[in-house]
Amino acid sequence: MILFLKMYFMRVNYEMVAVCNGFENSQLELLWDLHLVKRFFDKHDKDKDGLIDFGEFVKYVRDHESKLRLYFKNIDINDDGSIDKDEIIASFKKLGVNIDSNEADKLVSKMDKDGTLKIEWSEWRDYLILSPSQSIKEILQHWRHASMIDVGENVIVPDDFTEKEMKTGIWKTNLMAGGMAGAVSRSCTAPLDRIKVMLQVHGTGKNQFGVINGFKHMLEEGGVKSLWRGNGVNVIKIAPESAIKFMAYEQFKKIIHGDSKEELRVGERLLAGSLAGATAQTIIYPMEVLKTRLAIRKTGQYKGILDCAMKIHQKEGAAVFYRGYIPNLLGIIPYAGIDLAVYETLKKLYMKKYENTDPGIFVLLGCGTISCTAGQLASYPLALVRTKLQAQGAKADSMLGLFKKIIKQDGLTGLYRGIVPNFMKVIPAVGISYVVYEKSRQWLLN
Repeated sequence: MILFLKMYFMRVNYEMVAVCNGFENSQLELLWDLHLVKRFFDKHDKDKDGLIDFGEFVKYVRDHESKLRLYFKNIDINDDGSIDKDEIIASFKKLGVNIDSNEADKLVSKMDKDGTLKIEWSEWRDYLILSPSQSIKEILQHWRHASMIDVGENVIVPDDFTEKEMKTGIWKTNLMAGGMAGAVSRSCTAPLDRIKVMLQVHGTGKNQFGVINGFKHMLEEGGVKSLWRGNGVNVIKIAPESAIKFMAYEQFKKIIHGDSKEELRVGERLLAGSLAGATAQTIIYPMEVLKTRLAIRKTGQYKGILDCAMKIHQKEGAAVFYRGYIPNLLGIIPYAGIDLAVYETLKKLYMKKYENTDPGIFVLLGCGTISCTAGQLASYPLALVRTKLQAQGAKADSMLGLFKKIIKQDGLTGLYRGIVPNFMKVIPAVGISYVVYEKSRQWLLN
């Protein structure tokens, strides 16, 4: 027993150092973030010397092992000293999570070292002894909560929060941290977002208005400050949009899924997420129109957001605040569907190739980035038409008329005008979002 503890003591010290230094190959990379490391030391470093000595570690292992044994016995329904896939499926069902036979097999393979297709107590203990998770259900959460990725576009399908997370209020922390991450990320990539809007509205094959020429034009017309035009309203709308979407998503989940405690299937998540996204967009859409008008405005045209809204209303009427609403609504389904489908596909491919390896944060960010980019690519023509309609004055084109006009002037490539700066902002936006999300979440939890 002492040898066992010393081996784990050496391992946990190595892993803690790996986490603190940001080594991506650390096995505990996703199980132990810096906040959890701090919480671990606060609880178990009794002499407060900044080190976990062997005696303190032994106490932690014994306490944690007792909890793990209780969970093991609860899942071991037939009390034969091992856990098979049927017991895993049944236990997850009690927790309100519906998993299929294939996923149960993969969970077993992660812990099953001797190839018996069952999980013995020693295998269970070895796998979870260094995890801060209190159940296998929490381990599954590593594939969830990717909303810290904010590339300046709307994430249609919100996160699914467990009943425990809803009761403890963790969902509030995650939403607030996500809002902070979105605000910082959008502000840092605002110049690229504005040049995208300028290219969508003013760019054609004839005028050769490109990324470099666009930046030169913006700097000459309004100086460096003008690169952030429209960013204010883009940041302000994060809070109401996220709140409305979250509340609507929870309501649509109840309507679609009833009182069942089982986890939503992918199709159900897509439907609930799309309806929630449509609800949020319907309510905050006037802010989308204001964002576009402020982004393309000339120096001195408007004094601010309120002045812009008043002048547009006086000149063009209230209906203008919903111009482009139809293509915006139509874009939700392909964006959400492809985003979710690509993410689930990449997840399954990873789990199939690396059966015994937990996904690291870079895998999660990579999957989220690729799926989000694929969703944008599919829905971009509708987004371009929406932006053009938002920018038009009193005599606006129809949606179909504008599609025909763009294709006639610039061909099919014209429907992707401005997509280069849109993709240019993805990588920095993802990186900034993740860092700010983690820091904000740690700060909120302290």
